[in-house]
Amino acid sequence: MNLSEKTCIPCRGGIPPLALDEAETLLAQAPDWRLLENGTRLERQFRFKDFAAALAFVNRVGELAEREGHHPDIAFGWGSATVLFYTHKINGLHENDFIMAAKVNELSV
Repeated sequence: MNLSEKTCIPCRGGIPPLALDEAETLLAQAPDWRLLENGTRLERQFRFKDFAAALAFVNRVGELAEREGHHPDIAFGWGSATVLFYTHKINGLHENDFIMAAKVNELSV
């Protein structure tokens, strides 16, 4: 099953974050995203024609995050938005982060 077809399952903590090799394997299903901080963060920068387009995208990402119950850190400005995922309860990456990255990719098309 593609990551974008999955639904986030709440992470209650008490589990280890993904190992770097596991994160790298999932990264193949989230084109244009990159691993940061030794594979504990997942980030992508998106480009847009203007501020309004960036804001509209950020709002779509916010709506998706609310539906899935998994929220990114987002920074945006004129013509760009940066989305950062990690699972706060485990201070690292979980499959949910990659599910969300794949879904966010679909919003940017």
